[in-house]
Order: sequence, then C-alpha cells, then structure tokens
Amino acid sequence: MTSRTRIFLGILLIYTAGIAFLLYRVVIDIDPRYRESAEESLVEASQLMASLVEQDVIAGAINTARLEPLFRSVYARQFSAQIYNLHKRHVELRMYVTDRSGRVIFDSQGRNLGADFSQWSDVRRSLAGTYGARTTRDIAGDPLSSVMYVGAPVRWGNEIVGVVSVGKPVQSFGQFVEDARARTLWVGGFSALALLVGAIIVSIWLVRPFGLISDYLGWLRTQRSPSLGRMLRRAADTLRRGVAEMRDAFTGRNYIADYVQTFTHEIKSPLSAIRGAAELIQEPSMPQAERERFLGNIAHETQRIQEIVDRMMELTALETRRALDRSEPVALGPLLREVAASAQAAAARRDVRVQVAIHTEARVEGDPFLLRRAISNLLDNAIDFSPAGAEVLLALEAGSRRAVVSVRDRGPGIPDYAQDKVFEKFYSLARPHSQKKSTGLGLAFVKEIATLHRGRVELANAPRGGALATLTLPLLSHH
Repeated sequence: MTSRTRIFLGILLIYTAGIAFLLYRVVIDIDPRYRESAEESLVEASQLMASLVEQDVIAGAINTARLEPLFRSVYARQFSAQIYNLHKRHVELRMYVTDRSGRVIFDSQGRNLGADFSQWSDVRRSLAGTYGARTTRDIAGDPLSSVMYVGAPVRWGNEIVGVVSVGKPVQSFGQFVEDARARTLWVGGFSALALLVGAIIVSIWLVRPFGLISDYLGWLRTQRSPSLGRMLRRAADTLRRGVAEMRDAFTGRNYIADYVQTFTHEIKSPLSAIRGAAELIQEPSMPQAERERFLGNIAHETQRIQEIVDRMMELTALETRRALDRSEPVALGPLLREVAASAQAAAARRDVRVQVAIHTEARVEGDPFLLRRAISNLLDNAIDFSPAGAEVLLALEAGSRRAVVSVRDRGPGIPDYAQDKVFEKFYSLARPHSQKKSTGLGLAFVKEIATLHRGRVELANAPRGGALATLTLPLLSHH
C-alpha cells in the first residue's frame, strides 16, 4: 500500500469516525430527552391528582371512594388518536395513593392494594416534603416493562397525610424514541454519504473539469451495442478512477515530492559513473583499451538513464488514465503463445526454456497491447532470475468468474526483506547472473495495467522453490 493510499484512507477513517461519534452521541441522547419530557408531564399530572385527592381529606384521613369509578371509566374509554406514527387507542396512565405511613390505600390497577411502599423513592421523598420519582420494572429482567413514577404529597393544612404517585410505562413513548433514532441514523448516514460524494465530485471537478462524464460519454459513443453489464462495469471503473484522483488531490504534493526524490536517487548513481568515466578518459596517458572500456561504461549508463526515463514516462501516462482508452475481447491463450514465442530468443541466450500450459481457454475484456506488455514483463523477470538450464512455465487457468495467468521460475525466489517491496517504484533486486538491477519500474507498470483491467497481480515464493507471479483478470461476461 502506497503512502498516498494510506493518507487517503487515514483521512477517510477520521471522517468516518467523526461522523460515527457524532451520530452515536445524538442517538444515545434521544432516550434521556424523551424521558425528561415525559417526567415533566408526570409532575404536572401528579400535582393535579394530589389536589383532587386533597378535596376528599377528612380530619387528616384520605378518602379514595370516588377514584375507583373515575379510573374504571377512564380505562374503558374508546378513542383513536394518531400521533405522528403512533396510533393511541387507550389510556396507559396509572396511579396509586398511600397514607402517611406509605401503605397503599388505592391502586388504579388493583395490584398493590395494602402494600408497604414507604421505601420507594417517590413515596419516601414525597412524604418528606421533597421531590420524589422512580423508574421500576414491572417484570424483573425485562427493560421493556419499565414504568416511570412521579410522586406528589397530599396535604391537610400544613401536614402531609399521604402521597399520590402517577406512573406511565416507558414503552408508551419508547416508540417515539425508536422512531427518532431510526430517523436520526437515516438522515445522518445519508447526509454523511452525500457530503462524502460531494467532496469526491468537487475534488474530481477541480482536478479534471467534466473529465469523468466526458470520458464515459465518449466511450459510449464508440460502442455499437453496449450491454447493460459492460456499461455498469465501465461506470464503476470511471468512479474508481475518480476516487483515485480525489486521493491524489489530497496527497498529490507529497506524492510528487516522493516521486522526484526517488527518481533523483536512482539516476544519481549512473550520472556519477558517467562523470567519473568522462574525467578519466581526459587523461592523455590512458591506454586505448582502458579508454574504450570507460567509453563503453558511459554508453551503458546513458542507456540505463534513458530506460529509467522512458519507463517512468510510460508509467506516469498509465497512472493518469481513469479507464482504458480501448477495450475489446481478448483471447488469453493465443496471447500467451505469442508472448512466449517473442521471449524465446532472450531465453535461449540464457539457456532457459519457456513452456506454455493452457489448461483452459479464457477471454477477458481489455487492451491487448497493455495485457501483452504486462505478461511480457512478468515473463522477462522470470527469465532474468532463472539459472541456466532451467525452465519457466507460463500457464493459463480459468474459474467461473476469473482467469489466472501464472509465471513460474526456478530461481532463488524473493528474499523476506523484499516481499512487501517488489511492486514499489524503482525497487529492484540484482539479477543472479549479472548482479545488475533493472529500472525497478516493470512490476509497478504491471500493477497499474492489472488495476485498469479490474484485476490484480501478485508475486510470491513458489511452494517448491523459485518465484510465482500471478495476474488475475475478470472473465468476459457473455451477457
């Protein structure tokens, strides 16, 4: 993973974490806010009912005779109230009354008549003349059965002679809480996604105005009868390249600086060799044979710089593509045979044999020129790292959805320290026969080609020695 990708993913991770934390704080704060609103209503209801009960206090004794028919009538009422998404049909409010000792003398539901409630906080605090409230579960272990109670003292003169406690099941307003949570998550998630997409679009627009749409429309005009599947794949490829451009917009300055620094480091060595050789051949006393050898070194190092520049220009041009300029069905079997035939001369000079094994014919959609270059690069690498008299196997296999091109050599394999660096630009291992390094851009070039074709390339040590390179590509759809 490149530093650009890591920085982009880091920014995306920070953005996602920030949005997630914000939504989490909002969502967990919804339930307490609804409980506060419900409790405020219960405070007023309890004070109202306490005032009603106080009308029937005789010589300090509470008379609850008219409460039972009142609640029987309330519970029996038929009504229909549509409160946003909640359809309410019956009264869920409940109430009980205790005497001055905290014993229940009236219960609207008739469950706790005669029970000692003096230790419940709503009763105990109200009897003491302070605000009392509690939330208790009707069924132990079931949070959905919780009921909120708010108490109010019943007074006779300046004396507290009892408590009225009004309760309401939490589940009665729990539907509002769940609905608010769902709406908050939906709106928050959609807004975050819209903001992210907007940032992507703006970034792409800043890099290449109207580039994505014009490229896609241009591709559509070249298609005689495009299928829906190909259109969707092309749109996905275009969007993927757009995201890559946004990433480059975020991290482009660091990327260019790294690129220039690495390139400068790579050409420093051949330039030093050229300068040293040029200074030495100016000596008039140098033998002609030595002079010719240094001139050969200059020519060799100049050619190396030229190769680095050419490869880097090719790679840069490939990296700036958002999608393939040309795309057509490509039969991989004939392509592999053609690449192997072209490599026979180079392999013969190294006394290396190239074998082709087509296990299953396969067709992919892509650019035949780029695919040929990618496979040629992998095969040239395998030949370079193979010992004399060895064999390189170029094979093709196909599954239900993907084709796999593999190149297997019998060389020394990949050292442990190089396992995660082989696809980095300018990174190269010395060839066993010459101890010289390549430009270090070949595998990076192959990786870009694989990405453009919605595939991937991997290089690892083979089970029984040597290296195994695999290029995996999606099969051509028949739809």
